[in-house]
Amino acid sequence: MFLNDLNPREVPRILSIAGTDPTGGAGIQADLKSIAALGGYGMAVVTSLVAQNTRGVRSVHTPPPTFLGEQLDAVSDDVTIDAVKIGMLGDVATITVVREWLGRAQPPLVVLDPVMVATSGDRLLAADAETALRELVGQAHLVTPNLPELAVLVGGPITAQWPVALDQARELSTTSGTVVLVKGGHLDAEGSPDALVDTSGRLGSTHDGEVFEIITPRVDTRNSHGTGCSLSSAIATVMARTGDWTRALSDTKNWLQDALTHADELQVGQGNGPINHFHQLWAEAETHPSRHDSRMD
Repeated sequence: MFLNDLNPREVPRILSIAGTDPTGGAGIQADLKSIAALGGYGMAVVTSLVAQNTRGVRSVHTPPPTFLGEQLDAVSDDVTIDAVKIGMLGDVATITVVREWLGRAQPPLVVLDPVMVATSGDRLLAADAETALRELVGQAHLVTPNLPELAVLVGGPITAQWPVALDQARELSTTSGTVVLVKGGHLDAEGSPDALVDTSGRLGSTHDGEVFEIITPRVDTRNSHGTGCSLSSAIATVMARTGDWTRALSDTKNWLQDALTHADELQVGQGNGPINHFHQLWAEAETHPSRHDSRMD
């Protein structure tokens, strides 16, 4: 899909459609923090209520599809939406409601984080829901799969080789017509690569016209819970602010690197804790106390 109606805005209005995380590290809670940290105004529509913590998921409650539709219409009937980030969609009925709403609302930017497969390789959706989610990819401007999800979307093997992942992303971009963000955070390598891949020339002047890649040092931390949610909502926010795909990835990677570097400072939970979404803002407030004090007056 091409961004025909995107009008970059200083404070874009970003809608997250996703599940919850009571501990605040993933899902809608992480999305709202990421959107705020990158300069957007966040809104949220809940697809699933998830009983989880930093050690794992205990149970999931999915509200009726009609209520999901009512939430979506309540937002779009009143607020101009500059971008939508879509996360957890647990079943066919939920995916269908979101697809139909996208057709009615026509948001100018849609970022899909296809929650299909855990990084362990475990499938998270039934086969019919996987098919429905594949069809939803064509309604997104950007899709942000992990490597197992990328393999499912192209019907290929899960790869641990970065060049193969880039080839799979080219295939998905060609067949779906969307930009693909390939994430290499779980590769066994010194660096952490991420790349935007597009076979339709929407990335501007990159080294080969199809791939814009950034590699950052790998951060040694177990506290990376919600990284995928946070990355996708952050890049949606920066893209809605700037209208520039390569800047969206660059700014998001810079922020995410900092959030991972300072994640251990939060000391949240006994398992895999969250990233530090607001570290840059907190550091700025401490560095510029006069600016902080003026806001508190």
